[in-house]
Amino acid sequence: MIDRKVLIPVAALLALVVGYLVWGNLSGNLVYYLTPSEAVSQQDEFDNGERFRLGGLVQEGSVVATDEGVRFVVDDGATQIAVVHSGAPPQLFAENVGVVVEGSWQGDEFRSDQLLVKHDEQYRSPDDDGRYVPPDEEN
Repeated sequence: MIDRKVLIPVAALLALVVGYLVWGNLSGNLVYYLTPSEAVSQQDEFDNGERFRLGGLVQEGSVVATDEGVRFVVDDGATQIAVVHSGAPPQLFAENVGVVVEGSWQGDEFRSDQLLVKHDEQYRSPDDDGRYVPPDEEN
């Protein structure tokens, strides 16, 4: 039989290792983003091109294609931020769709080089012209 003098320290060490693996590494994998209201209120904290993520809805009528990508406005219902994204937007990118963009402030504009589109997990087949039909546009 294993002696208690050995079993208790081994169990405690094992608990510490498991705790570190679960909680210590988890924080590095969590992705946080600021809403437009939070980003504007904390704008002074993100100087010298410090990168962060910004999330919100793409404002209707704000999407404009550019030579380098796309320009649009992200809205959280209270604050709007102009976003200039370099690179091709994802296929599901559209007005009134939730997005998370990663980049930095450049004056009052947010310059992005990574754009993620939020979407639900329900699959819907494309209609006859191959365009994705969001649930609020169906039928």
